[in-house]
Amino acid sequence: MPSFKIDTSTAIVFVAVPAAPKVVNKQTGEIALDRETGAQMMTVGLTVADEGEANLYTVSIPATGVPDGLQVGMPVSVVGLKARDWENEFNGQKRHGISFRAVALVPAQLPTPVKG
Repeated sequence: MPSFKIDTSTAIVFVAVPAAPKVVNKQTGEIALDRETGAQMMTVGLTVADEGEANLYTVSIPATGVPDGLQVGMPVSVVGLKARDWENEFNGQKRHGISFRAVALVPAQLPTPVKG
């Protein structure tokens, strides 16, 4: 399925949920691996605020792209954020949604408010 680039250049992005290994099988505890590099995949909850609206996204990121010391509330820049729709069937029920993936997170500075 095609993926679509998401422009976060005007957004303020915060870590809302700490990084955790992306589990692909809860029964076995199998962790997802990046198909290209073999790196362990992580998920991070990000609050993305732009144009007066904020949303929470769960984003998959290779562990190599998650900086040390990442904490809840920390502002970050998202490198290579893409969205892709998905659909599967589980126990006879069709499910669908949108998944988000990024190449990396980079600690960011909040913009300084302008005093008038």
